Amino acid sequence: MKIFLPLLLIAFCSQGASAQPSNKKPTKPQNTEDMWLTEAPSELPEAVTHHTYQSDSMGRSVGYCIYLPPSYLSSQDRKYPVIYHLHGAGGNEFRSTYSASVLHEGILQGRLPEIIIVFPNGGRSTMYQDSADGRFMAETSVIKELIPHIDSTYRTIADRNARGIEGFSMGGRGSTHLAMKYPEMFGSLFNQSGNVMHVSDSSQLPNAYLGDDAKTLADNDSYLNLLKNADYIRQHMRIQLACGTDDPGHLPTVREFHAALTNANVRHQYFEVDGLDHSQKKMIDGRKATWFNFQIESMKNAGVDLIYREQ
Repeated sequence: MKIFLPLLLIAFCSQGASAQPSNKKPTKPQNTEDMWLTEAPSELPEAVTHHTYQSDSMGRSVGYCIYLPPSYLSSQDRKYPVIYHLHGAGGNEFRSTYSASVLHEGILQGRLPEIIIVFPNGGRSTMYQDSADGRFMAETSVIKELIPHIDSTYRTIADRNARGIEGFSMGGRGSTHLAMKYPEMFGSLFNQSGNVMHVSDSSQLPNAYLGDDAKTLADNDSYLNLLKNADYIRQHMRIQLACGTDDPGHLPTVREFHAALTNANVRHQYFEVDGLDHSQKKMIDGRKATWFNFQIESMKNAGVDLIYREQ
């Protein structure tokens, strides 16, 4: 296992909004092709609920799930850090809620601090970017609509140092895209088997989703945004990458982005899981006891006040 020491965050957090969560029931999808709002399954992990927010950029409601820690309802003056967890291709807001069960178990045992997790619906294959034709505004929806909605609806610490982003597969690629493009929004990034592509590569044009405008492609290229924002990222963001060695569809570009971070002198953590294929659950189950350590350490290093459940 290869590890690169993390970059220490130097900023301090501030307090954010303190509104209460909405109890409004989500509306059902209009039809089976509606990928932005999925009907809730009969059972969700403990403390996970399903909600919607209004996306003005797409003129519709979008679904999300949220995990609220045990003290949220009883401690009305307390504010909490947030992790945004992005699902993979073909998924929806319910795809990755298993990780909330792992966090909840650790909180109840007193091992992990109380943290909110948000599970957005990012569309089936958007890579969390806005499409050239304006139909799918996944990037705008997360950055300019969902995050402000969460900070105004729930008692979050509305500060980048208390806000981490992560995801698996398309979610790993999407979280990397958003963190490199908007480093002022996030204190930490955890890419889990997310293939990071050179979307501005002229040999691959036209891009079926992003089009062929050179500026648009450059603005959506994580390698170029890394170089563009390298000074800020070096000082203010912690980054971790991971992938399985039996994941040939994703490992090469995860390694390539690891090399790009190294060449840009961005300190980060990187590990490969021997024998692991493209399975998030297997990746989590193999390291349950330490799965949230990176995000927690990032927040602690930034001075975020983390609260553990009393035993």
